Amino acid sequence: MLEIKSFNQFYGGSHTLWNVNLSVAPGSLMCLMGRNGMGKTTLLKCIMGLLPGASGSITFEGIDLLRCSAEERARVGIGYVPQGREIFPHLTVEENLRVGLGALKNGARTIPQHVFDLFPALKQMRHRRGGDLSGGQQQQLAIARALVLRPKLLILDEPSEGIQPNIVHEIGGILLRLNKEEGLTVLLVEQKLPFARRVASEFCMLTNGRRVADGAIGELTDELVRTHLSV
Repeated sequence: MLEIKSFNQFYGGSHTLWNVNLSVAPGSLMCLMGRNGMGKTTLLKCIMGLLPGASGSITFEGIDLLRCSAEERARVGIGYVPQGREIFPHLTVEENLRVGLGALKNGARTIPQHVFDLFPALKQMRHRRGGDLSGGQQQQLAIARALVLRPKLLILDEPSEGIQPNIVHEIGGILLRLNKEEGLTVLLVEQKLPFARRVASEFCMLTNGRRVADGAIGELTDELVRTHLSV
């Protein structure tokens, strides 16, 4: 589904991603792992067209994403939940969700009911401003905003960061439900090992912008964790 081949990226004079190869198969739930500053968020931003690449390729279902604008990448079926959520604090919950509808090809203006089925609390708070929600509720809103596009691939950058444990558990359950019941493919950056081991089917590790390990989540050994994740 998503294929990244020999991808390089520079930030100023720094070489941030080095010949990265990554394949995300349809129906998988891939966790991108690594210490802070290893290139994980940079890679996601390159996939979404928010940062330019220097060389290599990124394709989605055969589409050359490097020739697409960020808006076009949403329209071909990629939903994105950035680190820090980036909701609109002065808009209501409903208005935030309607912003997401703007990327749909068919011009739909109705929020899909399945979004409120997944996040019933958002339906109750649909007239509250996004900035008045708790951190966990804002993360739910950011995920819901990506889901109104009915994406084929959902990309999330540290969805558990700064979230209370009960909401983290709920978000993990929703990702598993979307993946197992609806076949949604997921690529997420996550540093919390229990969360990653619970939800992911596969993992890929980056160290200093290079892929150093990958495999089924059951192959994520304590030695890999000590070498590439422990601080």
